[in-house]
Amino acid sequence: MATRVLIAEKHRAVIKQLKRYRNMIKPERLYSGDTVAIISPSWGCAGTSRVLWKYHLGCQRLIESGLNVVASPNALRGTAYLKDNPQARADDLMWAFENREIKAIISAIGGNDASTLLPYLSAKTVTDNPKIFCGYSDVMVLHLFCYRAGLMTFYGDNLLPTVAEPGAWHPYSRYWFEKVFFDSSAIGEIKASEEWSFSSDNLTDRSYKKTYVHNNGYLYVQGKGRVKGKLFGGHGDLRTIRNPDGSDIVRKEDMDGSILFFEDIPEFCTGDYMADFFDWLGEKGYLQLLNGVIIGKMRMQNGFEPYAEKIRSIVTDKYHCADLPVMADLNFGHSSPVFILPYGAEAELDIDSLRFRITESGVV
Repeated sequence: MATRVLIAEKHRAVIKQLKRYRNMIKPERLYSGDTVAIISPSWGCAGTSRVLWKYHLGCQRLIESGLNVVASPNALRGTAYLKDNPQARADDLMWAFENREIKAIISAIGGNDASTLLPYLSAKTVTDNPKIFCGYSDVMVLHLFCYRAGLMTFYGDNLLPTVAEPGAWHPYSRYWFEKVFFDSSAIGEIKASEEWSFSSDNLTDRSYKKTYVHNNGYLYVQGKGRVKGKLFGGHGDLRTIRNPDGSDIVRKEDMDGSILFFEDIPEFCTGDYMADFFDWLGEKGYLQLLNGVIIGKMRMQNGFEPYAEKIRSIVTDKYHCADLPVMADLNFGHSSPVFILPYGAEAELDIDSLRFRITESGVV
């Protein structure tokens, strides 16, 4: 215990000065015995009677990784209450950042209205209390808020769809969770998982199991060479999210010199949807600023090539960015298993050898 206190004191001093890349502050790493808070910033299903078993299963998985788990004050109050009370959801996030006993915050699940929290959030609370914040899908809105505040957060596991997967927390997902959050060394090369699932999630059936198939690895879409850049991205709502004052939440400087990561819910992420997203990048002038693009699994059996053709028709044919490296079929987002992407961390994409690595740590 004494050793951990000494290390923690050292890290607290470092945290206030650490501005590694574009002024990003890194949170402190996790240690065995640390406490994590579960929040429901979007959809409040975790507290409903049909889903509560899955919440407890996810908590047990985190406990098996050496963590203590608590629910934020409103996280389990159910869908109706949380839908009608965005300030309660926002208060939970601020409570988790302010609570000194909590070392990490994990979202229960995504949804579709996390943007309603923005008027109630404090950037100062985030920067004054840097800690791990992890989740994906609609949670992206809160990552972008924290990114603007200068804190490195993590597009990765939610509690219900990922950690609490029936059968087991997939070893690939669990490995990257523990590597990224318990280890302050560089994250390193992210290799493709040996298997993956395009099965939908099921929150209520205790006997449900995902179907896994062989993973063929990463897919070349276009471009050439090896590039470096900071990680930035999320899903297609990057196009539509606005700040409370009506301004776009995404700015040109976010894209400048970045490696953009992109994924979305496969059920509506058609080839045309993908083309529209890349066309938006081009129209805004973002595409021309990027150093590279990585794309998550689309959770489809018919392969990625139809999407690749659509992407090339926009990126190469319309905007003449033929050299921009674009690689697809990476394990993140709405599929299983997943690795974790730290916002603002420096990464390297080698499209010629289909390799991707994160060249720094996400924590200190």
